[in-house]
Amino acid sequence: MTAPSITLTRLDVQRLERLIDSLDDTLPGVVALQTELDRADTLVGHDEVPADVVTMNSRVHCREEISGKDYHLTLVYPKDANADEGKISILAPVGSALLGLKVGQHIDWPAPGGKTLKLTLLEVESQPANGGDFPE
Repeated sequence: MTAPSITLTRLDVQRLERLIDSLDDTLPGVVALQTELDRADTLVGHDEVPADVVTMNSRVHCREEISGKDYHLTLVYPKDANADEGKISILAPVGSALLGLKVGQHIDWPAPGGKTLKLTLLEVESQPANGGDFPE
């Protein structure tokens, strides 16, 4: 499956490139995140990002296609990650895959045991970039 086209904010890209520079680039999450940043087809200002695009600190509603299970996740920097609260690190496989997605797009989520789940982005419930809140 080809990865869907993504839109990123320049502010997210700057902050994420700083994060990548501060980490060991042999870590699997770092490589995946750099791949996502490199394939962004649209870069916009944080005040221009469409409300249906996932940015850093966005809270999203996804559905796993096969089971129909719903997930409410917040995409965060590694220091804020907390799986029990649904706060997913940008360095986790699903985190980097969500970044820049638009409502209606699908991603493959590598799950434990070698399975791959197919997630559909149903809604961006909140998006700090659009609301003027830019926590790092």
